[in-house]
Amino acid sequence: MSIEIIIHLHNEDPVLAEIESLPDPKDQTIVITNPRRRDGRSLHYVTEGATSFIFPWTRITFIEVMELEEAKEVVEFFRSE
Repeated sequence: MSIEIIIHLHNEDPVLAEIESLPDPKDQTIVITNPRRRDGRSLHYVTEGATSFIFPWTRITFIEVMELEEAKEVVEFFRSE
């Protein structure tokens, strides 16, 4: 199951991506898949056909971990007559 994150890189726009698991504190890099801009458009510096990307921690300011789909509570209102 992938976890959706937003990576904030130094001097770049934030990148929306997925990771398989949260990184360990002793990791030197982070491996992501499906990188895109927050509006869903593709990144201009990503080569078409590439599937995984490795970013070193030295390029990352911070990472936002988005809420998992299963954890979101759906409230639906309906009316029965």
